[in-house]
Amino acid sequence: MASEVTRDVTGGRLEQSEYAENFSDYNPPLNRHEAAVEADRCYFCYDAPCTIACPTSIDIPLFIRQISTDNPTGAAKTIFEENILGGMCARVCPTETLCEEACVREAAEGKPVKIGQLQRYATDTLMREASEHPFERAEPTGRKIAVVGAGPAGLSCAHRLALHGHDVTVFEAREKAGGLSEYGIAAYKSVNNFAQNEVQFILDIGGITIETGKKLGADITIEALASQYDAVFLGIGLANVNALGLDGEDAEGCEDAVEYIARLRQASDLAALPVGRHVVVIGGGMTAIDVATQTKLLGAEEVTIAYRRGQDGMNASEYEQELAQTNGVTIRHWLQPKALVLHGNGSVAGIELEYTSQSNGTLSGTGETITLKADQVFKAIGQKFESHPLTGSSLDLDGGRIKTDENRKTNLNNVWAGGDCVRSGEDLTVVSVEDGKIAAESIHATLSA
Repeated sequence: MASEVTRDVTGGRLEQSEYAENFSDYNPPLNRHEAAVEADRCYFCYDAPCTIACPTSIDIPLFIRQISTDNPTGAAKTIFEENILGGMCARVCPTETLCEEACVREAAEGKPVKIGQLQRYATDTLMREASEHPFERAEPTGRKIAVVGAGPAGLSCAHRLALHGHDVTVFEAREKAGGLSEYGIAAYKSVNNFAQNEVQFILDIGGITIETGKKLGADITIEALASQYDAVFLGIGLANVNALGLDGEDAEGCEDAVEYIARLRQASDLAALPVGRHVVVIGGGMTAIDVATQTKLLGAEEVTIAYRRGQDGMNASEYEQELAQTNGVTIRHWLQPKALVLHGNGSVAGIELEYTSQSNGTLSGTGETITLKADQVFKAIGQKFESHPLTGSSLDLDGGRIKTDENRKTNLNNVWAGGDCVRSGEDLTVVSVEDGKIAAESIHATLSA
C-alpha cells in the first residue's frame, strides 16, 4: 500500500565523536607482548593443516615461530613471499573458515591460534619500520606486460612480474588503485588509508606503472593491449550487482549495496552520508553484512537483513553474522523479496517479503508474506560478470565468467585472467591474490621459454 509520507534519509544522525568511535579499527592490532604470548600457543605442526587451508600457502608455522623469536620483519617476509597483500588479507580474510578453522587448537579446544592477528602484527611491523622493500627486483628483462584491473589479483600479478624483472603497466578504471581493498570492504576493517599504503608498498618494488581512469572496452581493448604488450592479465572483477527482479527496482531508495559501500569508503565526512531510519538489506553474504553493519553504525535505527534460506546457507561466516548482530542488526531467515512498497512519489517506502521453505534442496515460497518498513532497500544478492568490455576479443566464457586453465591462461595466446572474473573464482581477496601469483609465474615461464 503506497504512502504519501516521504522517506527519512539523512546524514548527521550521530555526533562526530560517535562516527569516529563507530568506524575505528574494530579489531585492534596485537602489541609485541600479546603477539609473543599468542605465538607461543602454536604447536608448529609438521603437517601444518593451517598452511594447507591457506589459499596462498603461507608457511604459517614458520612465520609464527619467527614472531615467537621476536623477528616480526622476518615473519612478514615469509608472509609476503606467498601473499604480497598479506597485510590486507590479515584484516579481511575469513580466517575463521580457513586457517584458523583448520588449527589443531580449534579442534582440541575450540580456541584456535589467532593466525590472522599474528599475520597483521608481522606485516604491519615491517611496513611501518622497514627502511627498504623486503624484495629485490631481478635485472630488467625488457618484456612488457599489461595488467587490467588494480585490485588484489592485478596487484599480486603485477608485483610478482616486476619481481622477475618485467615492466608492468596496470590499467585501472577507477580513480584509485586497490579494487575491493579500496572500495569494497567495511571501513572499520581497514582504517588510516591502509589500502593506499599497501598499494605504495607494492609499487616500491619498482617496474610498475599504474594508469587510472582507463576502462576496458572504452579507453583500452584486449586486442590493442595484446598487440602492444608481450602478455596481458585480466583482473577486472565483477562489475554488476544482481537484480532483485522486482517491479520498481529503479525507484529512489532501492540501492546497490556495493556502490553504497564504495561511497562510504571514499567519504571525507561520514556525517554527510545519507542513511535511512529504517533499512532492509537483501542477501546473505559479506556484502550484506558489511552494508547492514555500517548503516547501523551510521545511525540507522532499525536495520534488517532478509535472507531466503536458513543461517547455514549464508555465505557470511558465523563470526561476521555475530559481528552484525552485536552492532544491532537483525538477521531474518527464510524470507525472499516479493514486491517493493512505494510512496506516492515513487520512492521506496518498504518491501514485501515472502516466507520460504526448502524441501529436497528446492526452495519455494509459502505464500505467506510480511511487509517491512524501509527508507532504504539494499541489493546484496551477489555480483555478476560484465562481458561487454570483452566484445570482439574471442575470449571463451564458462558459466558467465572468463574460462582459464589451471595456470589462469585463457584460450588466447598471450592473455591470462584471475580473481573474481574467472570461472573458478571464490570471490575472496586471498584467492584473487593467489590467482594473480599463479598467472604471473605462468607468464614469466612462457616469456622465458
